[in-house]
Formats: sequence, structure tokens, C-alpha cells
Amino acid sequence: MKKGQLYIVATPIGNLADISQRAIDTLSSVDLIAAEDTRHSRKLLSSLGIQSQLVSLHDHNERARSETMVGRLEAGENIALISDAGTPMISDPGYHMVRAAQDAGIKVSPIPGASAVISALSVAGLPANRFYFYGFLPEKQAARRAQLEKLAAIEETLVFYESGKRVTACLEDIAGSFGADREAVICREITKLHETILRDSVGNLLAGMQSGELEQRGEFVLLVAGAKAADSDVDMQLVKRLLAELGDSLPTGQAASAISKALGCPRKVVYQKALEMKGDG
Repeated sequence: MKKGQLYIVATPIGNLADISQRAIDTLSSVDLIAAEDTRHSRKLLSSLGIQSQLVSLHDHNERARSETMVGRLEAGENIALISDAGTPMISDPGYHMVRAAQDAGIKVSPIPGASAVISALSVAGLPANRFYFYGFLPEKQAARRAQLEKLAAIEETLVFYESGKRVTACLEDIAGSFGADREAVICREITKLHETILRDSVGNLLAGMQSGELEQRGEFVLLVAGAKAADSDVDMQLVKRLLAELGDSLPTGQAASAISKALGCPRKVVYQKALEMKGDG
């Protein structure tokens, strides 16, 4: 018996007109559509006049449901995988499903289309020949700051997803780890009615959020310029002098943040030097 095929189908991230004809044809012809949220996807499919069978496939049931899906594919059925918006698996479910299908010898084909990260990069005005896509940072502040410290010295453009309720806190931590002068871009509600694209320093964007001048509702893509190559050539003698002066009046972390902001260099570099100086007595 001829095996079926799994299609990974990109759907609009806001504007419904962005769906491709090939995506419509595929979703109309498959035996089953696996969707992250069937209630959300049913609205899209109904607007397109698509009546294909719909089943949920999300983070909590993907491993278990993938086995059933592979069985149907092996029986000759064709299945499409979609997420709530954009391209599946880009910060969305689907990884285990694709792996299981490939391991079973099922052909997996992409039906390309909208992607928030690529759309944001195309309008950000930051280098996009090389970039580092992180996705969603941790919700808890301590974990988020720890991850940002690891990213501070990366020279490629950094791309994050964030929700409206956490975007201000995220910018605060980016300012603390990368410096408030680092260039950044806010892309809000891409392709939707209230689409907003703003490029400025992290500090100015943060101030706009804190004052309420910038809208905090909706879905955000945050892009941050990579560290300059010169950041690796920080004047460490100056850093040492400043650490020595501030060491008695501020905790190590606060001193590192203040010096990082003043010199426009990665906090991670300053903090590491502070630890070395403590180790040297």
C-alpha cells in the first residue's frame, strides 16, 4: 500500500490574504488537518470554505498523538500540519510529529508561507545576512536574565518573540544585559490592522513602554543588534578602576550593570572581571 504524505503548511500571522493558493489547495485535499488549536484553526478554514477533518496536535498531546497520525499516514492518508499562525515548529508544536513521520519513511513536504521572524527581519533595518533566533525567553526574570547574559556577546542580530504582558520586563532585562544604547527594533502585530515597526535604542524603546507612549497589547517580535566586534576589546583597565571605585558601595551585580551601561559594553564581560578581581583578593 502506498504511504500518505505529511504536509507542513504555513498559515497567515494576521492578514488572511497572506495564505498561498498552494496552501489552500493542500488543506482542501488532505484527509486530515492536525492543528495546534482546533477552535482557532476552524475559523480560518471556515473562511476559506475548507471542510477537511480537523484534530488537535499541541504541546501536551503531540508525543501520544503522533503515533496515531503515523499509522494513518502509513495507511495511505495525507495529513497537513498547521499551527495557530505562521510556520509550524517555529516556536510552535510539530517537531515530534515530523520526526516520527520521517522515522517511518513518510515523505514530509513544506508548504511555505508567512513567518513572523522572517517578516520582522525584512523590515527591521538590522543586518539579516546572519541572525540568531531565540524565540520566547523564559517567563521568570532570573532565568531570563541568565539567558540574556549568555547572548550579550553574540555579534549577529538577535530575534525574540514576546507577549504584550511581558514585553516591558523583557526590554528592561535586555537593557541591563546588553546596555541601553544597543540598537533594537519592535515589531508589533505584524500584518495586522495596528502593525507597528519602531527602530531606536533599547533605552528609548523601554522608556516609551514604561510611559505608555508605546502600546503594549498584542504579539511582539523584538530584534536587537548584535554586539559590535569592538565590544571584545573593552578597555579592561578602565573597567578594573571603575569596579574598584564602586566595589565598596554597590553589590557586584549592580556595579557591573552600571559600568556596562556607562561604557556600552556587555555586562557579562564586566561581571566576569569583577569575579576575577574578587578571586584575586
